[in-house]
Amino acid sequence: MNQQKYNYKVGEVVRMKKPHPCGCDRWEITRTGIDFGLKCLQCGRQVMIPRPKFEKGVKAVISEGKG
Repeated sequence: MNQQKYNYKVGEVVRMKKPHPCGCDRWEITRTGIDFGLKCLQCGRQVMIPRPKFEKGVKAVISEGKG
């Protein structure tokens, strides 16, 4: 029952369950906190997503952060 949450870091690349309208499902984390800032790796679009929605939508961490 004691489930630890993953500590996401700026610079990590994650794969989301739903793709962006441009077709890419890979995003770079640009901001963490109450909201997450994400940048699409195909078209460069930046979006803000609330933490619960982000954590629910992450499929996998593709690459580790830079720091």
